[in-house]
Amino acid sequence: MSLLGCVLGGAVGDGLGAPVEFSSIDVIRRQHGPEGVVDLPSLEITDDTQMVLFTLEGLLLARQHGVDPLLTVRAAYGRWLHTQGGPEVAPDGWLVADRRLHSRRAPGHTCITALKHNEKNDSKGCGGVMRAAPVAVWSQDVREVFELAVGTARMTHHHPSGYLSAGALAVIVQALLADADLPSAVAVARAELVRWEGHEEQTSLLDKVMGLGPLTPEEIESELGGGWVGEEALAIGLHAALVAPDFPSAIRLAVNHSGDSDSTGSICGNILGARDGIAVVPDSWLSVLELRDVMERLVLSW
Repeated sequence: MSLLGCVLGGAVGDGLGAPVEFSSIDVIRRQHGPEGVVDLPSLEITDDTQMVLFTLEGLLLARQHGVDPLLTVRAAYGRWLHTQGGPEVAPDGWLVADRRLHSRRAPGHTCITALKHNEKNDSKGCGGVMRAAPVAVWSQDVREVFELAVGTARMTHHHPSGYLSAGALAVIVQALLADADLPSAVAVARAELVRWEGHEEQTSLLDKVMGLGPLTPEEIESELGGGWVGEEALAIGLHAALVAPDFPSAIRLAVNHSGDSDSTGSICGNILGARDGIAVVPDSWLSVLELRDVMERLVLSW
């Protein structure tokens, strides 16, 4: 029910997962205790949230100027690339002028190389899905949102599981913003997903998630993978959103595993923030969230 909840919730999940992204669950427990990472004194975002913000800015500019959103989102990704040390680009929007966004936060190699060299690849990494949630607000039409999210993800990831996961997440968020419950939102996304060639990996894992009870971190890895690729990242974030009793528990479940913790935490936060709004995100996390002011300004511009 809330775009602001979606963006802030995703950023919180990103920030909580960031310090443990490349750690096994054994290392996480040794460093943070038996329950893993449960809280942090500050929540610093990664490239996941940076790209969410540039996606949303691209959509805003498309709406303001009445142009193809794929053109403005691609230009926005060029501005993000510049913040990560890439070439100079034509100034547009205002995000690129905020020096805080020029911090390099382990940007994905595929995103960097695909944007810099405009090269095709066969990557199904999660860099497409982790930035797709804002596409949900572009239209009330399911097919249009799915197709646009696929188009934004295809700018960097050319394997079907790398871009169809983005379409599925965007439609799930779209349905939640329209007051659907989560299983119904997944069903809407699945119905569109199966229309696309190469959907089988994502559809299979989506179906599996809907039939699972709560998993331990070890079971997340064995059942759903590490979240490094699109279909797995969506599955892990969705699983946590489905089975946990509240927002904090869901985010902690989404990040405490041997995998891509910031991306799975971000996706989980996008989903629950969209469904339940900002009220479910603890003030103790929001108060230490990096760039909260930028997120609020951008969302309020929509």
